[in-house]
Amino acid sequence: MNTAVRTRMPVLWVGIWAALVALALETRPILPMDETRYVSVAWEMWRDGQFLVPHLNGEPYSHKPPLLFWLMTAGWAAFGVNDWWPRLVAPLFGLASLVMIEMLAGRLWPGRPGLAAAAPLLLLGGLFWCLFTSLTMFDMLVTACALLGLLGLLRAWHREGIAGFVVFGFAFGLGVLAKGPAIALHILPLALLAPLWGPRLATSGGELKQPPGGWWRWYLGLGASVGFGVLIGLAWAVPAAIVGGEDYGRAIFWGQSAGRMVDSFAHERPWWWFLAVLPGMLLPWTIWPQVWRSVWVGVRGALVDGGVRFCLCWMVFALVAFSAISGKQLHYLLPEMPAFALLIAAFLFHAAPVDGAARWRWDLWPSAGFVVVACVAVMALPVLSLFTDPPPWADNLASAWALIGVAAVVAVLLRSPDGLLSRVTILASLTAILVAIVHLVAQPTLAKTFDLSPVAARLAAWERDGYALANFGKYHGQFHFLGRLRTPMPAIGLTADDQSDWLAGHDKGKVVSYQRTLPADAVPDLVAPFLGRSIVVWDAEVVRTHPTAPYRGGDAD
Repeated sequence: MNTAVRTRMPVLWVGIWAALVALALETRPILPMDETRYVSVAWEMWRDGQFLVPHLNGEPYSHKPPLLFWLMTAGWAAFGVNDWWPRLVAPLFGLASLVMIEMLAGRLWPGRPGLAAAAPLLLLGGLFWCLFTSLTMFDMLVTACALLGLLGLLRAWHREGIAGFVVFGFAFGLGVLAKGPAIALHILPLALLAPLWGPRLATSGGELKQPPGGWWRWYLGLGASVGFGVLIGLAWAVPAAIVGGEDYGRAIFWGQSAGRMVDSFAHERPWWWFLAVLPGMLLPWTIWPQVWRSVWVGVRGALVDGGVRFCLCWMVFALVAFSAISGKQLHYLLPEMPAFALLIAAFLFHAAPVDGAARWRWDLWPSAGFVVVACVAVMALPVLSLFTDPPPWADNLASAWALIGVAAVVAVLLRSPDGLLSRVTILASLTAILVAIVHLVAQPTLAKTFDLSPVAARLAAWERDGYALANFGKYHGQFHFLGRLRTPMPAIGLTADDQSDWLAGHDKGKVVSYQRTLPADAVPDLVAPFLGRSIVVWDAEVVRTHPTAPYRGGDAD
């Protein structure tokens, strides 16, 4: 692999990443309920100067540790309070993950630069990662922490013991601050299973049968590094538990970690659920014939490859562990996507055929067909409305953008490139084009039914005019950052008396409800579309006169 190609590849995947993130920032609002909740927690932290205990709607927020919120407020300190920086934090960790997976591939398979160059594209070109890379969630931070920890682990194996274990412990601690003890499931088992992969791992000096200093030093260093990471987490958790109170301390030490693993609070699914959805998460690689051809050719020799064993230990244990936990969400496996990408790269570049052009003439067609089918389905939605009732969001889709996807596929198939790395690049680019089209097609719908900024601005104006604000049903913080609200919005309608109590204590007030139908005998101050329902704002006097108005066809949750 020549120097020019090695230099060009990072420019390519950084460019794809930058284009996807810029498009997402331009076409997509801050999405309810997760993204709006997280930026609202950061806003309350910034607004109140309370950086130790995160708060949401004036109450301690124990569901997540503070690293993401700290990074959001740090950006506001540098650039001023804005909408774009909080949305850029998680994607920047995604970019760091692309850099680190290339470094990790270089450590696992030294002397195979083509494999290392392809690894970031195989990761970014996976449909799930590509869709997730611009979202404001915690799992991209955890992924970057996991990759940093594994780089430290390999440094420790490659005769850099103390420095490597320090990096591992630091990454472990950052992972705890990012999303709690779940970081242990992503990297600790792999470190403990070093006898399975370490002796088979190639190094610049050949294979090492045991780590420098022997196995006892390996596990001693590992224990010390984990202890260092735990101390980093405790440096925040202990004072936060003291300041936040007994209930908050119990929640951060138990309720959102071990408690969730034993009995999920939400998202409970059967044990096999991850196995069922994983092939879709790994598109287009799961329908690329060259991947399966490479696995067929190389599976026998793969079991003696230390890098392959490393990825298998990483991937399999995490998959088993998260399948055993009752609560399951797709993004829980995001930190394992690099393991799959590295594994695919290892098979591809181990078993790549010499006569590439002859053998690969038709291998891009399944993935290209997938993009075409997705684009045609989008373009067909307006036609289907002539024969059946489409979902409400289908009327607002900008379906014409899907023609770009079809044109891109045609351009690829007119002249399929030779060479394995070129074909990986093409497939990754097709995935990025598909994700870009999803954003462009959905932009009108997202602006109409997901953008809460106009409602939040009206609420902020009422707050400035002295109106008290309340939310009918459970409140997820969706308006606080978007409206830069200064006071909490009490949740009413949850108990028998909380609505009447709040109304009795506030002469001037506005009540926000979420309803499918409106009563004929009451007039709201504002109605806005939202996720198949309407956001409705009632004046407190109207609710006093018509106490059931917020209930009519509404949803208290």
